Amino acid sequence: MDAPPTVVTVSRTLAQRLSGTPRGARLARHLAVAQLHAWGGRFAAAEVIDKVEVIVAELAANAVTHGRVPGRDFELRLSVVTGSVRVEVSDTRAERRPPGPRDLRPSGPLDAGGRGLVLVDALADRWEVLERDRDGAPGKTVRAEVDLPPRRRP
Repeated sequence: MDAPPTVVTVSRTLAQRLSGTPRGARLARHLAVAQLHAWGGRFAAAEVIDKVEVIVAELAANAVTHGRVPGRDFELRLSVVTGSVRVEVSDTRAERRPPGPRDLRPSGPLDAGGRGLVLVDALADRWEVLERDRDGAPGKTVRAEVDLPPRRRP
C-alpha cells in the first residue's frame, strides 16, 4: 500500500542564477546567509545558518568544479518548506551526476577531493540528487534540507 503524499508548504523562496565561477560560488554562500538573516526568527538561528552556509558552499563549489558547462550558470534556490530550510543547487551538466546519500563513500586520507558531499551528508537532515526540472534545461539538482529548531513559547 502506498503512503499518502506528503503536503509540503513553501512559504519563502530565494532563487538566483550565478556565474559558474569561484566568485559565483562565494556569492551563493553570502546570499544564503544574508537571506536567512533577513527572514529572521528561527531561520536566523546560529545552528541553521552555520549548516546552510557550509551546505551551500559545498554544493556551489561542486556545481562550479564538476557541473560547469561553459557559458552556463548554476542556480541557487533557498526555500522555507514545512519545518525546514531547503537548499537546491542546480547545474546543466547531466552526464556528471554525483553519488546520492546511499551511494556516498568517504574519501581516503590521501585523496585530493571527495569530502564535500560527506559534509553535506553530516550536516543536512535529508538530501538527494534529482534530475533538473526547471526551464526544460538538462542537468541535475542537489537538494538538502536542514530542519528548523522548534518554536519557543514565551
